Amino acid sequence: MDFIFFGMQGSGKGTLGKAVAERYGMQIFETGNELRKLSHEESELGQKVKSIVEAGNLVPNEVVMEIVENFMDSIDPNSPILFDGIPRKVTQAKNLNEVLDKHNREYKAVLLELSEESALKRLTTRRICKTCKAVYPATYTEENCKCGDTLTTRSDDNPEAIKTRLQAFQEETVPAIEMYKDKLITIDGEPSIEDVQTNTFEILDKIMLD
Repeated sequence: MDFIFFGMQGSGKGTLGKAVAERYGMQIFETGNELRKLSHEESELGQKVKSIVEAGNLVPNEVVMEIVENFMDSIDPNSPILFDGIPRKVTQAKNLNEVLDKHNREYKAVLLELSEESALKRLTTRRICKTCKAVYPATYTEENCKCGDTLTTRSDDNPEAIKTRLQAFQEETVPAIEMYKDKLITIDGEPSIEDVQTNTFEILDKIMLD
């Protein structure tokens, strides 16, 4: 079973996704990571991605789907996949579903629900490690990351920029989520990270371990 993870910025989707992937032995597909990896390859797809990125252009959706299929071809076909950050829009959701169906993949969507008020509070108080990119909430009071480097606040984690990102999520991604209403698992993202993870495992264990 593959999972398509959704959640507005600040919901903890990335952190939870990593924990879920580790628990169930899943491969994580994250578009940005795959773009960076491919741009260093000498393959035809890698060179195509590199030329697009170096030109400063957005990667067309058809190329993103090529990247998804390339990822599928590179892993064990029996390995479940967790999609993080894709799809972002309705068109991309349609294309992704077509690819998954073509490869006979079973999949469900997981939505980590969070209010905009909570997202705004979390994003304006979080800090990020410059080296390993680990994210720490306001409750973490140490000055340094566990890896030893300094924690810093992202330049775009200011109220105006955050509200723009949250508005884009509502206008573009929420309609995409609606496409999965028959396959959607909703998880309350308001509690602590530890409680959200526990609740998520209780729900997903019934799918992945039973």
